[in-house]
Amino acid sequence: MTDPDLISLLITLRLAAVTTLCLILLGTPLAWFLATSNHILRNVLEPVVALPIVLPPTVVGFYLLISFAPDSLPGALWQSMTGGSLAFSFSGLVIGSIIYSLPFYVQPLQVAFSNLRHELIEAAATLGAGPFDLFLNLIVPLCRRGFIIAICLSFAHTVGEFGIVLMIGGNLPEETRVLSIALFDHVEALDYERAHLLAGGLLTFAFVTLFLLYSLDRHWRKPLLGEDR
Repeated sequence: MTDPDLISLLITLRLAAVTTLCLILLGTPLAWFLATSNHILRNVLEPVVALPIVLPPTVVGFYLLISFAPDSLPGALWQSMTGGSLAFSFSGLVIGSIIYSLPFYVQPLQVAFSNLRHELIEAAATLGAGPFDLFLNLIVPLCRRGFIIAICLSFAHTVGEFGIVLMIGGNLPEETRVLSIALFDHVEALDYERAHLLAGGLLTFAFVTLFLLYSLDRHWRKPLLGEDR
């Protein structure tokens, strides 16, 4: 792997890690709200969260690019606080990745929260467990399957992003040139040897991630099948 491609790999892993961490902090309470609330706002938030699944990434990227412009409110606020542009920056990539990977984190966790046995939560609360203690020591262990799936899917999805990254991040070496952009560059330059190396690596990563998730899912289901018998 050439030095520019190695830098692209590091940028990609950094982007996926930061995005996943932000999704854990922001997506977990959102998934809990969607799973447990009957508020009318839920009817609006659910399709909004799921939009990136059906929308082309270039559509999301286009509207984010407009929002990141210095003459728009988000772009102007960012520039006034940091002195830099939100568009074509790593910070812009993080925001775009959070939005585009949001359903891949929220939906598995929402399902896990929806399947919780609420009598256990009520019993723990009756015994004096506080909200933070209740969530950390009861809900998280019970929903570890949902958390692992959500984290792995959002991380892997961020690694493979292309359209939205190209729209809002461009192709700035050592700043926004992630692996998918580097692969595109090699194909454009007819450098198929390096393109095969990057594409094969991304394909292997995606397969191994899904293989491990399906293997864990089968392992988790075995006790349930045994109980049914």
